[in-house]
Amino acid sequence: MKSVNKVILIGNLGKDPEVKFTPQGTPVAKITIATNERFKDKDGQWQDRTEWHNVVLWQRLAEIAGEYLKKGGKVYIEGRLQTRSWDDKQTGQKKYMTEIVGSDLVLLGGRGEGGGGESGARGVSSGNNFDQRTPEPEHATASASGSPITDEDIPF
Repeated sequence: MKSVNKVILIGNLGKDPEVKFTPQGTPVAKITIATNERFKDKDGQWQDRTEWHNVVLWQRLAEIAGEYLKKGGKVYIEGRLQTRSWDDKQTGQKKYMTEIVGSDLVLLGGRGEGGGGESGARGVSSGNNFDQRTPEPEHATASASGSPITDEDIPF
């Protein structure tokens, strides 16, 4: 039986993207996306709940995020969940973090706007050019090109 690991989010950036480079020069961006949920509690009162999601983007997606995404902007992300671990340098304890490794990105709104720009939605997938009008097949994902990228390469 085939298994599936897929995440789809539409939300707002909590801060500007943080773009860094691996020792091999591969761009990697870390973004934080907020999604909101509205529900009625047991007393029938409306409640709002915000969930924060850590997203990592590699290569061209990282470059696009750094150039076009801004705090407050609305974005559509597709990706997969991945958990990584490391040893805390101060306590020596093993730490774990589950994050979304993005494979598709659609900008919802204009450049530098809080999601309400006039230029509409623009999309990109890992392995694709930024022009949504001429999509190419997804033949390379961020982690599949060149040498394998390990957890030690992530500069966060």
